[in-house]
Amino acid sequence: MMQRNFGASVLRGLFRRHAARYGPDMTRITIDRLGHQGDGIADGPLFVPLALPGEVVEGTLQGQQLADMRVITPSASRVAPPCRHFKSCGGCQLQHASDAFVAEWKVDVVRKALQAQGIEAQFLPIHTSPPRSRRRMGISARRTKKGALAGFHGRASGVIVEIPDCQLIDPGLQPAFDVAQRLAVLGASRKAELAVQATLTRHGLDLAATGGKPLDGPLRMALAQLAEEAKLARLSWEGEVVATRLPPLQRMGRADVAPPPGAFLQATAAGEQALVRAVSDMVQGAARVADLFSGCGTFALPLAQTAAVHAVEGDAEMLKALDRAWREKLGLKRITTEARDLFRRPLMPDELRGVDAVVIDPPRAGAQAQVAQLALAPIGKIAFVSCNPVTFARDAKLLLDAGWRLGPVQVIDQFRWSTHVELVACLHRD
Repeated sequence: MMQRNFGASVLRGLFRRHAARYGPDMTRITIDRLGHQGDGIADGPLFVPLALPGEVVEGTLQGQQLADMRVITPSASRVAPPCRHFKSCGGCQLQHASDAFVAEWKVDVVRKALQAQGIEAQFLPIHTSPPRSRRRMGISARRTKKGALAGFHGRASGVIVEIPDCQLIDPGLQPAFDVAQRLAVLGASRKAELAVQATLTRHGLDLAATGGKPLDGPLRMALAQLAEEAKLARLSWEGEVVATRLPPLQRMGRADVAPPPGAFLQATAAGEQALVRAVSDMVQGAARVADLFSGCGTFALPLAQTAAVHAVEGDAEMLKALDRAWREKLGLKRITTEARDLFRRPLMPDELRGVDAVVIDPPRAGAQAQVAQLALAPIGKIAFVSCNPVTFARDAKLLLDAGWRLGPVQVIDQFRWSTHVELVACLHRD
């Protein structure tokens, strides 16, 4: 309690000094750094959305945040946002910063996460997906008195903002907003939002809706008719497939995969290709590979062109999609699958005998239990893909402490203009 009161008194003193200098309503500060959520951070700490390091800004203090911010001295890295919806939409956080600044900042986020664990690393050039390349997105839709509204949540708000010309998504995804509105009219209540996961496939849009009314006969018929009229590849409601006009295929390596509704998919095709190239180079020469947290086969199917692969994943439906794709594509080496919760039942070292290399792509929580076993396993290489630099650094330290070595790290930025950071790295031992 004493520590909390001391911190509060320091902040009050800081605010009084600001107010005495610039007036009771306006506060002028200099931004020191960019936080992990994309806010500028000044001494205090004070948090200033849409500010960049080195900028002098002023605004009204509201707690620890500076509201109604106005830039007095702009950063050389400040640019005009390419999207007219940037200030109102909450989908992007960093459109006001130059590409070079964002690239350097994301690499530095990874570098600092590693340094916090006492790890130094060499970095390869960052790979950033181009604008208008996102192939999946989450839409929020709500019924209104006049019909329905569909879009993204506003910045730090639960309000839905319509986005008629998003600069981030593939143009093929844009019609999903209109379809989401129609879905809300048919099956959403006035009290709750309808969440619609939209994915662009080789045969059109694949939509998966959750949060709507229970699926009964009339609603099922209306949804099936909508899927036909909108020429959707597939439409799912609360996890149940309502209509499939054409298989919602994604190309992975040489194979075509039809993932289950709402299944994980890399955000952009360009980002996925960059990850696959990096992983393939890291495990080159391996005759047998274990692919952990394999999903529907992002890495397993391309690697099967040259190596036998054992794919392990907790979601049995995703493994079924992977197995089906492998069986339908001739010329690939053998892929075996295993449905297994790697958090509770990690693969043990003796289960990895005969495996030359491991690919691991865990969720944000990382894979501490599995990595602890990999550290002792009789393998020579690990291609580690991560969407969380902090848990990656934690897990990498387990390997380094066991005698492994960290090769070059590459940041793969599939989430352009956002604070999200992904990376791929190779760990090896003699």
